[in-house]
Amino acid sequence: MVTFAELHAQNHKITELSNVFLYLINDRAMCDTEVACDLFFEYATKVREHIDTVDKQLCGRLISHPDQAVKNTADRFLSGSAEIKRIFSSYLGDWCSQKHKELNVRNHATFVEETSQMFTLVLERIQRETEHLYPLIRRLDEPALAA
Repeated sequence: MVTFAELHAQNHKITELSNVFLYLINDRAMCDTEVACDLFFEYATKVREHIDTVDKQLCGRLISHPDQAVKNTADRFLSGSAEIKRIFSSYLGDWCSQKHKELNVRNHATFVEETSQMFTLVLERIQRETEHLYPLIRRLDEPALAA
């Protein structure tokens, strides 16, 4: 089972990669560097791994909870995950070759705008996890810890 410290470390790494990449790509010449490409693919991998971990280890646990409100929270996060994965997959298809591990920036302004929107979507998801999902799981685990 993943710990909250590990989840927070993942969130911090994703946020850090996001901030650095967004800063870097403001300069068009940086978009074609190996460093930017490596950063981008590390970000994509970290996001996928994090969402999969949250879905399987946290939401998977909550979906079978007897309390309907808890199940509904898990359902909302799982639905959100599916939507983020769909959008992220489309975004990746538009802007990179995953097979060749390279960025394909045809229109810099559009790339920066869409990247900013995509990264904001992920960061908002992380914020919702931190503010809603993690506290819910802590509350549910408290009775077990007190016993």
